[in-house]
Amino acid sequence: MAAAERGWCFCELLRFFYSLFFPGLILCGTLCVCLLIVLWGIRLLLQRKKKSAPTSKNGKKQTVIAFFHPYCNAGGGGERVLWCALRALQKKYPEAVYVVYTGDVNVSGHQILEGAFRRFNIRLTRPVKFVFLRKRYLVEDSLYPHFTLLGQSLGSIFLGWEALMQCVPDVYIDSMGYAFTLPLFKYLGGCRVGSYVHYPTISTDMLSVVRNQNVGFNNSAFITRNPFLSKLKLIYYYLFAFTYGLVGSCSDVVMVNSSWTLNHILSLWKVGDCTHIVYPPCDVQTSLDIPLHEKKTASGHLLVSIGQFRPEKNHALQIRAFAKLLKKKEAESLPSLKLVLIGGCRNQDDELRVNQLRRLSEDLGVQENMEFKINISFDELKNYLSEATIGLHTMWNEHFGIGIVECMAAGTIVLAHNSGGPKLDIVIPHEGERTGFLAESEEGYAETMAQVLSMSAEKRLQIRNNARASVSRFSDQEFEVTFLSSVEKLFQ
Repeated sequence: MAAAERGWCFCELLRFFYSLFFPGLILCGTLCVCLLIVLWGIRLLLQRKKKSAPTSKNGKKQTVIAFFHPYCNAGGGGERVLWCALRALQKKYPEAVYVVYTGDVNVSGHQILEGAFRRFNIRLTRPVKFVFLRKRYLVEDSLYPHFTLLGQSLGSIFLGWEALMQCVPDVYIDSMGYAFTLPLFKYLGGCRVGSYVHYPTISTDMLSVVRNQNVGFNNSAFITRNPFLSKLKLIYYYLFAFTYGLVGSCSDVVMVNSSWTLNHILSLWKVGDCTHIVYPPCDVQTSLDIPLHEKKTASGHLLVSIGQFRPEKNHALQIRAFAKLLKKKEAESLPSLKLVLIGGCRNQDDELRVNQLRRLSEDLGVQENMEFKINISFDELKNYLSEATIGLHTMWNEHFGIGIVECMAAGTIVLAHNSGGPKLDIVIPHEGERTGFLAESEEGYAETMAQVLSMSAEKRLQIRNNARASVSRFSDQEFEVTFLSSVEKLFQ
């Protein structure tokens, strides 16, 4: 009897869910149709707004070209790409209207352009309209202590919506890696869209870190210690990677900055027919006048590091390796040494990071042999490069590394991380000869620095000559040619 009652209850439950199936299906279908109608209406409104764009002197509608770069006033390599790309397009399409979506609301457009000239020695030939976005805080990583990738990506959609509401361009280029804005501008804004990818939001390397339960700056120790949490995070990463691939595939043109980035984007976005390697522009030419003499100051050897003060740059590894080197110096009678960390601070989090690095140098007792130089001018940077013997770079899987190329062009011997762009594209032999060095651990960096410093002046000069000869492929001129060739499809 009890079994029969249970069977009857189960049948009744099935009938209940069956009775809800068709009404639920109709409701979902109705909501989907309503959503499509709303989206189509928004698209029509935006197209009407686009048609009201300015016209040139001959009465023709001007093409509006917009770059999405919320941190355009920062001093990193990504910003150099932005200004060089704008300069290249302005030369080829002088009649177009140029727009930059930025969240740098605390400065004026004139100050941003002057900052680009001061930091990168780049002066644009045509006017640029800046659209200032008030919701940039939505893409700040500090806003999302958990599910950071998802939070920032969803935040970029709202930020992109704010941008689209203020200006509907004909050509939209995401130059900072906010792929989730691409479908917004393509399908609602009716724009031709392109993207320049410096670093994939998620990569197969990040998936492997979580899968193997390794600790990293994007994988906390408390997650790696818990197999269940690791499995959940891996599922989250796989779902995010799938979605990231979908939105990225909306691009009409994809440009990547290195072979390492290319491999990841091809794996995730699967748009190989429109994907091109466009090496970022490095100010090679202005460093060629630096003489390749033995770089030793009156007080000893100078070591420099160039890179924004972001967590993935791993400046702490440089300081710890430098501390080990100083201990080796005492034992091996090396000359006096000084390390200068040069970089840009984007926000308060970066400034806090610098303060933490200062404390680390004090804890290790190397503060007297170190300096921090924040947001310095191009001329000051060039002076440091002209005096430095070694240029340090410690980011694991750095996508490219403009600072590395700048060091090599200036004749500074590079010691970079044995991964990513530096390993695949930059610190590679030139005509069979060494152009620099690679390392991974604190001990490896310290030993290699000691090795370079103990070399003869003639041997160091040979490496400098090889390095300088190898970097012409990363010049501004090469960037302009490959960039304009890649984006040509957007203007047809």
